[in-house]
Amino acid sequence: MANFIHPTAIIDESVILGDNNNIGPWCLLGKDVILGNDNELISNVLIHKHTRIGNSNKFFHGASVGTDPQDLKYSGEVTYLKIGDKNTFREFVTLNRSATTDEDTTIGNGCLLMAYVHIAHNCHLGNSVILANAVNLAGHIHIDDFVTVGGMSAIHQFVKLGKYSFIGGKSGIKKDVPPFTRGEGFPYQIRGLNSVGLQRKGFSEEQIRGIKQIYRILYRKELNTSQAMQEIDNMGELTTEQQEFVDFIKNAERGLTR
Repeated sequence: MANFIHPTAIIDESVILGDNNNIGPWCLLGKDVILGNDNELISNVLIHKHTRIGNSNKFFHGASVGTDPQDLKYSGEVTYLKIGDKNTFREFVTLNRSATTDEDTTIGNGCLLMAYVHIAHNCHLGNSVILANAVNLAGHIHIDDFVTVGGMSAIHQFVKLGKYSFIGGKSGIKKDVPPFTRGEGFPYQIRGLNSVGLQRKGFSEEQIRGIKQIYRILYRKELNTSQAMQEIDNMGELTTEQQEFVDFIKNAERGLTR
């Protein structure tokens, strides 16, 4: 189907459009933008430049997408923002391109970014991520699949959030957050497992018990991380979820939230 483009929209001649896009009033698509199929830009949406957008995404009023990174080291290089499919970007979301040519800012599929969320340069969001209102991400943050972050939370640069973790609102995070956990606070503290979230996502009781076994060693036995890892190594063969938990701990470059 043909695209609908409102008469007040401004589209650079270099833009590549797929089919059945709805581009509303006062939207601006700048240089080197590629827009797939079935996307909707409601009104006053800016797609600045060097941005790749997949299919069936929805951008609400005032979203500012593909803008230059807020990094003083950036000096005008061509860098990219790449967005997957079926994402929702609510009012006044801001998404920056990467600050370096060797890495893109990326957003996966099926994410919901609520109003006033900010995604800084070189961030990577997986699939089905939910960021509530006014969540702020500094640069180089990695968020795995199925993570939920409560409103008005701030996350330090280079932090990683493990899959299925649940971050309570108004949290300040400076260290990596293991998968399957829940927590809150400033400074951020782990409060337990995201058991309800795991159940809702179809995890079996056996899978959750396996995750709890690793969690209890790490957080309930008053061991330091090295001691906990030694005890886990003595467990023998691990389940898939247990191995994911352990691998995350081993690769926690900013240190592990306790």
